[in-house]
Amino acid sequence: LSATELRLDSDAKTAAVAERLAGLGLANPRIEAEVQSYSVNHNVARGEWATRDCQSCHHDEAATPLQLAGYMPGGVVPAMVGGANIAASGTIQPGADGTLFFQPEPEQAGVYIFGRDRVSWVDWLGLATFLGVLALVTVHAGLRLYVAWRRPRHEPETQRVYMYDAYERFWHWLQTIAIILLLFTGLVIHRPDMLGMFNFRNIVWVHNMLALILLLNAALALFYHLTSGAIQQFIPRPYGFFDRAILQTKFYLYSIFKGEPHPMEKTRSQKLNPLQQVTYFGLLNVLLPLQIVTGALMWGVQQWPQVAAMAGGLPVLAPLHTLVAWLFASFIVAHVYLTTTGPTVLTDIKAMVTGWEDVEVHAYPGAQTEQA
Repeated sequence: LSATELRLDSDAKTAAVAERLAGLGLANPRIEAEVQSYSVNHNVARGEWATRDCQSCHHDEAATPLQLAGYMPGGVVPAMVGGANIAASGTIQPGADGTLFFQPEPEQAGVYIFGRDRVSWVDWLGLATFLGVLALVTVHAGLRLYVAWRRPRHEPETQRVYMYDAYERFWHWLQTIAIILLLFTGLVIHRPDMLGMFNFRNIVWVHNMLALILLLNAALALFYHLTSGAIQQFIPRPYGFFDRAILQTKFYLYSIFKGEPHPMEKTRSQKLNPLQQVTYFGLLNVLLPLQIVTGALMWGVQQWPQVAAMAGGLPVLAPLHTLVAWLFASFIVAHVYLTTTGPTVLTDIKAMVTGWEDVEVHAYPGAQTEQA
């Protein structure tokens, strides 16, 4: 028999085979079909089962139907059979031309695949927050430029102060660069469909190395601030905090447009105003630890899946990690913009490069000084 004759692609062929089998004494001859699934594992499979193309799974199109066969013998739709440790998540669907397809549905088994899966409301909320901060910054900057054009600002009296030592500047810039690169590489991992020009495997490796640098730098910075006592600058003082916070808020919303000086005196022992204190307190005590923990659990999900499962697994960890990343991106936009609110636009940035800052002199009644 030829290959064409062996194909049971018509009712006549199926009936002929069934009749011959019945003639041989086989009771109720019929076709039963199964599709056997096998697991896909990182760094385990070899040869024909191995692939170096990460985007074969980590991509939007990984959810497209996979063709299993060019025809269905006897028109019988096969059943999916999984192994002892395999969850066959998906449905087998016949095509209009008789072909057979498998539609993957990993979400049925609670599987989250980087680059393929995402929670829409998390992305939209994060994007809205980022764009909202960007819009506020743009409007605020535009108003400052308009006021400066209409009424040139009187240059305040300043004094030169050595504000940041070498290590403070080093850890600040290293942390900033690491966070920005982490946001970029994380975006590539999250949306390879939009940034497919980058190698997914290499980007994941870079992202993990940057995370390690961020963790080590944060740990060393914490040790430095604890041993030097500089940690006190980041802790809001309850006494008079709300009054000072309202005064600082009024400056950003109103007084800055009138060319008035900063309400808080900046010193080497007290670099942060009340709004900066509460922002950094939340950033360093909530967002950064949360991002480190969720990132570590996501990185170790293959080695210690039971630990990640205690926190909800990737379907919980990945969206939470994404949302915090959006908040970090929004913070960076606001942080960079607020550095332009010093005596000159570049005063604060220059200070973080050289260590020396031209600080406004508060030599008038009513000047507010933070208590160390």
